[in-house]
Amino acid sequence: MREGEERWSERELAEVRSNLAAEIAALSEEITTSATQIAEGDATDGAGDDQADAGAKTYEREHELALTNNSRDLLAQNERALERIDTGTYGICESCGKPIGKGRLQAFPRATLCVACKQREERR
Repeated sequence: MREGEERWSERELAEVRSNLAAEIAALSEEITTSATQIAEGDATDGAGDDQADAGAKTYEREHELALTNNSRDLLAQNERALERIDTGTYGICESCGKPIGKGRLQAFPRATLCVACKQREERR
């Protein structure tokens, strides 16, 4: 932990784990539902659609695909956070190896970089 911070207690880590697991379940369900809707949309042939209808359907499909991909990314981040808790590396910056900071992890439990390394990454 960073200077002046208390170590994560077992109860706190269990709470983080529980929240991440709940998010994983919700995201998995959301991804499954979206994939089904996208597949059903692909099954309709759109015969008789004019250009505006076809364009609207294409836009909606692309939007659904983007949302599904974002959900998949978030799911992977949550799964990685659980792995880090299991291996004892949760709260350690993957770039510099220093502690991430409890406040940052409480706000964003999927963080893998400390604030300084994240800022450096975003400037690139």
